[in-house]
Amino acid sequence: MSWTPSLRSDVDLTALPLDPRQGFLLAQVDGRTEVAALAAVTGFDPDLVTAMLEELVALGAVLGREGAAVPPAPPPPPGPERGPDREGAGTGTHRQLFETRLRHLPPDQRAALARSAQEPELSALCFDPMPKVVAALMENPRLAGVHARLVARHHPTGAGLEALAARAAFAMDPGVQGALLGNPVLPRDLYRRIWSGKRLLVQFQVASDRDCPEQTRAAARDQLRASFNQRPGEERVELILTTEGRCLAALTGLTVDGRTTALLCRRSYASTLLIQNIAAWSAAPPQLIAHLLRQDLVRRNPGLRLQLERHPNAPA
Repeated sequence: MSWTPSLRSDVDLTALPLDPRQGFLLAQVDGRTEVAALAAVTGFDPDLVTAMLEELVALGAVLGREGAAVPPAPPPPPGPERGPDREGAGTGTHRQLFETRLRHLPPDQRAALARSAQEPELSALCFDPMPKVVAALMENPRLAGVHARLVARHHPTGAGLEALAARAAFAMDPGVQGALLGNPVLPRDLYRRIWSGKRLLVQFQVASDRDCPEQTRAAARDQLRASFNQRPGEERVELILTTEGRCLAALTGLTVDGRTTALLCRRSYASTLLIQNIAAWSAAPPQLIAHLLRQDLVRRNPGLRLQLERHPNAPA
């Protein structure tokens, strides 16, 4: 069934813990645009858009598929140091429910609650910073992908993220994977286990995504280099051509085999940027340099021709 998401009018979006991708997606939500169109506008995969919208429903920013709002967090109980109107009660976020009603409980008690919690406490416990609570959530039969995405995006410890990824269904969920990429404590080993099998182009996209924390991009660059020479020539050529050679700066010192060279030499080249990037690639094979020198674009461009002729692997 198609879904045309709408923003909740009773929530201050600026008070929610949104990351840049969520904010960008929310800016396109107008109550008239369906998921498929949102994917086209944002450039995100449709499955990822759906997963992000479900997470935004859980955060209280977007109405559910049937137009229903997520149950709002109940106000905190009056007390000597906290009245019913303190700390923004009534904004409807599950994080607020955790902070006002659950955080004060001992960790063991929160873990016991996590194993059988229902909404809204179930979503609220996804903001718990204790790894043992995340591990307990994994035992809750009501835990779904939307909860896993909240944990993936907001949990502050590597141990908790490892407990989440121990559930294979969650580790393979596109929304969970996208949320993990935005989490600054994503362990390098966990990144490697999930992304090492992905296509080189996907690994490069993570390595160059400015919305990802630097340590995640560094892990992605290392994994890209480790994966490059293990993949078939067709996949390496796809990476080089699709990125117009931008990937080559991250592959310094790596070489390509005869199959990859042959595939690159079968093509015609009409991109100045691609040729410039190959010319700056110290490992460019001699056969490829000679092939590029015969291209019409290079023959018409003295600067490109000179750059290729100065390459250490240029033909004599």
